[in-house]
Amino acid sequence: MSGTVTTVSSNGEYSFTKPNRESITLLAGLGVEGDIHAGVTVKHRSRIAQDPTQPNLRQVHLIHAELFDEVAGAGFDVAPGDLGENITTVGIDLLALPVGTLLRLGDEAVVEVTGLRNPCLQIEAFRQGLLKQVVGRDADGGVVRKAGIMSVVRTGGVVRPGDLIGIELPAGPHRRLERV
Repeated sequence: MSGTVTTVSSNGEYSFTKPNRESITLLAGLGVEGDIHAGVTVKHRSRIAQDPTQPNLRQVHLIHAELFDEVAGAGFDVAPGDLGENITTVGIDLLALPVGTLLRLGDEAVVEVTGLRNPCLQIEAFRQGLLKQVVGRDADGGVVRKAGIMSVVRTGGVVRPGDLIGIELPAGPHRRLERV
């Protein structure tokens, strides 16, 4: 199983969306160079309010381009970077990956999957009704989060659109992604 990076995005200021870039540089243990969410400890405002000393398990946000097609079918125009992601992918079922999966991005960079993005009300402010498209319920009533996955940088490097993504599943039993 492999995929491709379609778009990379970053923003040095707190903003819901992130401008697309020609490349981003991932820094081991920190995140995307120059991005407001880079750091060893939490950088998301809601997480800082809870406990600013928590480890940052949300250094790099990845989202699957297939989600944009899905929400377009419901009438929503969403493009790469619009939902605040750093890396947009195609060809990988990101949501099905287990915790601890390593994603090799291009020639050097490696991120470790930590969990699911927990979509917030900012998505609703961005496009009214969109939150219901990216958070739903399964047949058993369980919450289904579709707004991408979060990761930490294990090995730094430059990531560009067109880079291949290699997947290395962790040893042991499959640990399902939970919100982080």
